[in-house]
Amino acid sequence: MEEESVTKKRKKESLSVLPWMRDPVYIGLSDSYPLDSIPFLDHRLVEALNNMGFSSLFPVQVAVWHETIGPGFFERDLCINSPTGSGKTLAYALPIVQKLSTRIIKCLRALVVLPSRDLAIQVKGIFDALAPSVGLSVGLAVGQSSIADEISVLIQKPQLDFGLSFDSEDLTPELRSGVDILVATPGRLMDHINNTKGFTLEHLCYLVVDETDRLLREAYQFWLPTVLKLAYSSNRCPYPLSDTVRLPTFGSLRTIRQFGVERGFKGRPHPRLMKMVLSATLTQDPSKLVQLDLHHPLFLTSGPNRYHLPEQLKSFKVICKPKLKPCYLLALLESFQGQKCIVFTSSVESTHRLCILLNFFGDLQIKIKEYSRLQRQSIRSKTLKAFREGEIQVLIASDAMTRGMDVEGVNNVINYDMPAYTKTYVHRAGRTARAGQTGRCFTLLQKDEVKRFRSVLQKADNESCPIYSVPSESVESYQSHYSLALEKLKETVEAEKHHKRKTCTEPRAVIKKKRMLA
Repeated sequence: MEEESVTKKRKKESLSVLPWMRDPVYIGLSDSYPLDSIPFLDHRLVEALNNMGFSSLFPVQVAVWHETIGPGFFERDLCINSPTGSGKTLAYALPIVQKLSTRIIKCLRALVVLPSRDLAIQVKGIFDALAPSVGLSVGLAVGQSSIADEISVLIQKPQLDFGLSFDSEDLTPELRSGVDILVATPGRLMDHINNTKGFTLEHLCYLVVDETDRLLREAYQFWLPTVLKLAYSSNRCPYPLSDTVRLPTFGSLRTIRQFGVERGFKGRPHPRLMKMVLSATLTQDPSKLVQLDLHHPLFLTSGPNRYHLPEQLKSFKVICKPKLKPCYLLALLESFQGQKCIVFTSSVESTHRLCILLNFFGDLQIKIKEYSRLQRQSIRSKTLKAFREGEIQVLIASDAMTRGMDVEGVNNVINYDMPAYTKTYVHRAGRTARAGQTGRCFTLLQKDEVKRFRSVLQKADNESCPIYSVPSESVESYQSHYSLALEKLKETVEAEKHHKRKTCTEPRAVIKKKRMLA
């Protein structure tokens, strides 16, 4: 009876989605394909991939390659719904770099938009490892960084003879793009569109919207219509076009249109703007997806369910007494014996306080640091680097870490606060068991939370979540320090509040001077 109700619910949901989402192409997760089996892959990119430690590609990367470089030849826009850690970044970076490797004149042809600075920096690192091997340049545009430094990279001034630049007011040189590919966050992208002289999207050929469901929220939507309008407004063609070309497909020959040029579509640019949208929890809301103006989209997904957990992930629940929750957490961390772990809380304030509290227990054999948007970018980058290198064993994090962040060797994830939504659980759990590796996700629960947590897992088709028993003696060993740690936490929080109030009353000039001296 329960199975019948689930089937009816899924059938009802399928009727409310766009027609093309009802006919997906399913991607496997467990196979890998050696680089020498990938057709048309440039030998320079093979070398770059080897230098990155890749000897093969994952299924999602091969599927996208087939639809962009292979027989699909980007005839359709791509929507990709695949678990975190399945290789989505390389899936779009590799074909874009190969497509642009034959470019003659440097101009901005590929734009990748991401919701956060940390994720944008990580994605740029992937492009930086690939693009130089074929002579391409990559730029980064993110908030809280120097916009002047960004402009110096993104925009080039032509040079006069003897190296003299066009700085004279009497001369109006044609400014040119200094990059072929730009990785950007929405806010800083709009800053450059509105204010940076010489910045243009008129040559744009590829648009990637990574973490699509987040970027289509109302808070982010202002950037999308602007980008589409600017990309569509130009009919310039940076490539020579022919009506048809013949390319070898996988085992046969096939006639296809170069660059997927549309015929019979009024008001469309030639060649069209090719789009890839990706997420581990891709939205199925038609009102959101229609804003992307997708061309005959192809839906690539890892399964019939919107929510996919990594295949090698094991989930556990830890039932704990509410007043001793930090003690259960420390006992659990102790059992990991120094393995890398990320602990997720429900807010940045909880992240900050929990990290302070745990470090007041003293004599811990593990190093614990926080990672949240309350910190400056430079501090977050330094913390993440230390975590990657093993100097820090445990990160206490807000959900800023849940989307797309890739840290190798994270063995365990702990939900200190139960995630309210399945989507949040999927993104948190996806920090481990990445790229085919094994990993575990623990969720600390009070008895009255177990039922709600079960419904969260059911939406991700995860029925297997046994109870993980933490030894009672380990929990008790931390109880004696708990009261003292709580008192120290209260004192620290009060001191921080006092400092914040004092800082708010200081003149801006004084605050600026202190920051410069710090």
